Amino acid sequence: MAAISPIADSVAAQPRLTDSHGRVIHDLRVSITDRCNYKCVYCRTGEVGAQYPELGIDEYLRLIRLFVSLGVTKVRLTGGEPLLRRGLIDLVRELASLRTIHGEPLNLALTTNGHLLESLAVPLRDAGLHRVTVSMDAVDAPTFERITRIPGSFETVLRGVRAAREAGLTPVKINCVLLRGFNDDQVEGFAHFARREDVVVRFIEFMPLEEGRLWTPEIVVPLKEIVLRISRILPLIELAPNEPSETARRYGFSDGPGEIGIIAPVTQAFCGACSRVRLTSDGKVRTCLFSQVEHDLYGHMRAGESDEELSSYIHRIVQGKEARHHIGEPGFLKPSRSMVHIGG
Repeated sequence: MAAISPIADSVAAQPRLTDSHGRVIHDLRVSITDRCNYKCVYCRTGEVGAQYPELGIDEYLRLIRLFVSLGVTKVRLTGGEPLLRRGLIDLVRELASLRTIHGEPLNLALTTNGHLLESLAVPLRDAGLHRVTVSMDAVDAPTFERITRIPGSFETVLRGVRAAREAGLTPVKINCVLLRGFNDDQVEGFAHFARREDVVVRFIEFMPLEEGRLWTPEIVVPLKEIVLRISRILPLIELAPNEPSETARRYGFSDGPGEIGIIAPVTQAFCGACSRVRLTSDGKVRTCLFSQVEHDLYGHMRAGESDEELSSYIHRIVQGKEARHHIGEPGFLKPSRSMVHIGG
């Protein structure tokens, strides 16, 4: 793979990314494929694979490098399922060699369903990955496999979680999307799982990002209910956020290891501190999960624009970042892409 060239002085000299609401953008989520080897029932209505083309690894590298030159300090690789992507280890190795505008190593993470993680945890760590987050929506095998529609998937993912922890990709985070009447009976089991496996379990309120029309306000399991239910069985203490833009409310156990996080975009939106933008697998920039427009950064690159021109375009995109989402409000429209095609 070609080495990443030094950032041009004219690019590095550009101001940091700040939107029109005064929020500094330092977190980039990059989907490197919208393919997935799971068929989770709340996410996908069928078995359709990729709907959008994928960029070449060198093309992702060039675009990510531009964002880093503009002040991005954290990059999270997502999908689809990113472990399916050929060239992933090379991509991680090249990204790990980047430095932020402050001269520090890039904060590099990855979100996966964990199915291929057991064999890839050590190679990813050796390439320079810092942490993984595993999407895992149940802690008993029958429920988990009913959700993924893949026989044997629970034990496979559990081995992947443990391999990641043993490889030092810590803290390992577990993301669970809760749906009332579907998997909300897993809350207490996940609390014990966090303690037993010494991982961070993060419950996520269900958002209207599925392929079908499943979402309603009634299906959302809110933050307050989750905290109350866990507090009845294990002693929780609220923890300070790691940073002002952190999306999760954090809770520890007063008498043991493990951590609970709750991401509540529906009942307790955190838009005012948002520091994120997303790059889709086909090179479009989305300034919010619920954006109604996409910005074709890859199209500008393919047309031959210089790094300076692309950086100016990124600044204009970020200036138009939405103040907040409008979930549950009259006239709310789902985005044109579902979550699997945007990137988590």
